[in-house]
Amino acid sequence: MNLALTDEELAFRDEMRTFFTTQIPAEIRERYARGEEVGKEGFIESQRILNANGLATPHWPVEWGGRDWTPVQKHIWLDELQLASVPEPLAFNTSMVGPVIAAFGSQEQKEKFLPATANLDIWWCQGFSEPEAGSDLASLKTRAVRDGDDYVINGQKTWTTLAQHADWIFVLARTNPDAPKKQAGISFILVDLKTPGVTVRPIKLIDGGHEVNEVFFEDVRVPAENLVGEENQGWSYAKFLLGNERAGVTRLGFSKVRLAQAKKRAAEISVGEGTLLDDPLFAARIAELENEIVALELTQLRVVASSADGKPNPASSLLKLRGSELQQATLELLTDVAGPDSLPFAAGDGISSPLWAQRTAPTYLNYRKVSIYSGSSEVQRSIIASSILGL
Repeated sequence: MNLALTDEELAFRDEMRTFFTTQIPAEIRERYARGEEVGKEGFIESQRILNANGLATPHWPVEWGGRDWTPVQKHIWLDELQLASVPEPLAFNTSMVGPVIAAFGSQEQKEKFLPATANLDIWWCQGFSEPEAGSDLASLKTRAVRDGDDYVINGQKTWTTLAQHADWIFVLARTNPDAPKKQAGISFILVDLKTPGVTVRPIKLIDGGHEVNEVFFEDVRVPAENLVGEENQGWSYAKFLLGNERAGVTRLGFSKVRLAQAKKRAAEISVGEGTLLDDPLFAARIAELENEIVALELTQLRVVASSADGKPNPASSLLKLRGSELQQATLELLTDVAGPDSLPFAAGDGISSPLWAQRTAPTYLNYRKVSIYSGSSEVQRSIIASSILGL
């Protein structure tokens, strides 16, 4: 098949590239490209600029701010956004709870939540995983018991990303413990984090940062009108959500930027009579990664071009698997380029290690996560084996 972009698609790509590199503040993009924290304010500022120009939620229904784009246009939009180092629209809002509310929520919920969700006036977090219900999410134990016009929620969620910034959380809770299948008795409920009985506690990560949290619910009363869709149908909505979460999960633009950074920094490091970029072994490593990125990009374009009917393609598991591996490989390369300068972190002015190098090791450690979230690499290999290879 012909994988070259059409003239119209090339024009669209140039339009996206120009917007992202001129309308999003350079300071935000540069900090994001260096792996530095842009902070809650930076994310909000960036997303509100995107939303004001119809570029925050292009995959939503048109009536709620979406764009009537082709799958290829959506692919170009995301790729150019990542290449420009623009913080991606908050996934919890735009790729998770927003599409669920748009598809299954009441009209009142749509009007109340969707505009605020797109504009990041509400910051959402995801209340799915529990201490004994991670990959086996259907084993969750958080309970929601109907009491008059309320649900009373008790339980615990963990690995709740950015809950320290969030205003609301969307929760999977068991509403029918006697259901014949454990997936059948789960509901999808929206909870204001300011509700009495909700406690958020930080979890310190391997890179020293605070990105994820534990969230506890102790007799938390939530209006029954915050139930999305039908009671006990939450598992179906969760599968719909996870399908949206995994769209565009290769993050090829991210890997391209990190590879370009590694080449730029390597060209500044003297080795013998040349630079590190001239070293044959290092050059071979660069070439291998460049080839793997091209191969995955072509595969992604084939999947995108064949997904016009909206049906899930099992090849997306291949994209997720290889995309995760390439993100980790490019960050490992950048850390190797930094060498001993990657060891200090937030060391202050007394250390000569440059800031970009100090950020490489914590970022490398943090991105161990990409082979776990959105379906672990082991799960993706099982899907590939059964659905593609027929094993």
